[in-house]
Amino acid sequence: MKRSRMKLLVFIAVLTIILTAITAWGEVVMLHGSTTVQKRIMEPGKEALEKATGIKVELVGNGTGNGLEDLVNGKCDAGMASEELADAVASMKAATGKDAPADLKPNVITSDVIKVIIHPSNPVTKLSKEQLKGLHSGKIANWKEVGGPDLPVIVVTSHLGSATKKVFQKTIMDGEPYVIGAIEVETTRKEIDNVAMFPEGIGAVSAGFINLPGNEGKVKIVETQEISRPLMLITKGEPSPAVKKVLDFFTGEGKKYIKD
Repeated sequence: MKRSRMKLLVFIAVLTIILTAITAWGEVVMLHGSTTVQKRIMEPGKEALEKATGIKVELVGNGTGNGLEDLVNGKCDAGMASEELADAVASMKAATGKDAPADLKPNVITSDVIKVIIHPSNPVTKLSKEQLKGLHSGKIANWKEVGGPDLPVIVVTSHLGSATKKVFQKTIMDGEPYVIGAIEVETTRKEIDNVAMFPEGIGAVSAGFINLPGNEGKVKIVETQEISRPLMLITKGEPSPAVKKVLDFFTGEGKKYIKD
């Protein structure tokens, strides 16, 4: 009898510890997709968000298209996206070959500006849309054609699933393909590092990345026409209560954590 009572007390104690841990852990929100949303919004404000809401956020930066696919397949609660919904759907289609359901909903948090970057030693300060298009498509193969040094152009760009790449290609290049031999990298940090490495280099990245710790002074920003796009969370239908807390935080008191 005593043994049974002891076992019961141990079981209750263990159950209490488990329930306490679950309560302390709170809700978990899984966000997959755009590294721009991840680095500019979610990571800077993650600690404050979790403290304010009790929600634990898990982030996977795998590109807008892949994040949307994960949402459709039920692998995350919302997809982080750095382009218009229609373009994000097209990104997923291009990356996976899959069509998206009709109930996807864009939940815009803020906007982002894409900046063209070159090596600090390059004297070029301003480029027109036609010049940018020519440089990235290969029609302009030497910097001297746009007032720069007598050096061949090296284009650095992000991977196929990147919304930054797609927005730039659509807005500036009118959908034309990148020059054969353009260096494709997996992350924005690597894009900045590559442009910083080559005096001939040119790239296009989210403005918020350029002054992140470790990136300051590595590259030079060129004056161009404004290239902007929305930063959002995409949900299937209306956001869940937990995802809505994330949205409300970053469109309210959490705005101050968003990196410019």
